[in-house]
Amino acid sequence: MSRSDPVPALLTGRPLLVTADQHLLDDLLRLAAAGGVEAHVAPDPVAARAHYRSAPLVIVGADQVVACGRAGLPRRDKLIVAGYGAALDPLWELARGLGAEHVALLPQAEPWLVDRFGEQPGPPPQGRVVAFVGGRGGAGTSTLATGLAVTAVRARLRTLLLDADPLGGGLDLILGWERRSGLRWSALAEAGPGFESSALLESLPADGDLVLLSFARDALPGVPGEVMAVTLTAARKLRDLTVVDLPRHLDDAAVLALQSVDEALLIVPADLRAVAAAGRIAATVRLHCEALSVVVRGNPGASTVTAREVARSLGLPLAAQVRHEPALCDAVERREPPAATGRGPFADSCRDLLALVTARTTEAVA
Repeated sequence: MSRSDPVPALLTGRPLLVTADQHLLDDLLRLAAAGGVEAHVAPDPVAARAHYRSAPLVIVGADQVVACGRAGLPRRDKLIVAGYGAALDPLWELARGLGAEHVALLPQAEPWLVDRFGEQPGPPPQGRVVAFVGGRGGAGTSTLATGLAVTAVRARLRTLLLDADPLGGGLDLILGWERRSGLRWSALAEAGPGFESSALLESLPADGDLVLLSFARDALPGVPGEVMAVTLTAARKLRDLTVVDLPRHLDDAAVLALQSVDEALLIVPADLRAVAAAGRIAATVRLHCEALSVVVRGNPGASTVTAREVARSLGLPLAAQVRHEPALCDAVERREPPAATGRGPFADSCRDLLALVTARTTEAVA
């Protein structure tokens, strides 16, 4: 690969150099070679974004620190800012804003950088995939799935929201994205499973780090299983979190998704009829995903059934309780995505749920 080429595909195990300074790039490539590795090169944060989290080491040139900060790249470990000169303080302040662990000033830091390049990288990080299933109709599953995705992006996680319920109202409507350009499931089904991962994500409706894959309203609903499989593989490689909204009546794509996710969350309102209906859904979901827990929706004290009683009746661990927020429906009608402001009981619940999901990710990696 020539050093001026942006990275075309995800290749793991190589450090990433983000700089358009040719002199600095020459020195960094020389040091990487001395450390026994080849490096990928991105001239700017746009070219670096798809590989920023997967590279075992990222070195950002002093010329790109401000641009990377403005681009809102997610924080990560093993991030170094490199440049020239003895003026440490100005460069360190910029690096700190980006979340860098070290500033390497050349030529003094050359031996240290060679050692960093020579360190053996661990396995590339994999994004987490979480599925939502409604315990009954009207449980608020789509709203909660969308709220979690919006909250994840506010936390600077690259997030993919998958609408996999062909008979649902559409997550594009909840986001207010029904007129936003980009491919839908029907176009991917026509193309077949041979599309390239990064090209897939770049072709979908997006707003910053939130990407949506939903159904076209002028096409027959449905997702081929092989297309779902390729999509989830791409999601794990290129997204920090993927949120999947599944139907209660599982089709082939939903079964495949359940077999692939890290965990599934069953959304159940806090009332007796909902618990009875959810019991049948839970039994079906458990056939394909053992990591199933329950999220109970409703205000504490407003029902004769508590969240713990719901979980105990279903024989499932209680993941979270989401309080009812009357203004939420009105906000969606105004085309305001749920939890977009980060305020209110629902947004608080989404933050708690995100913390739970990311904590489980950390435990799984450890």
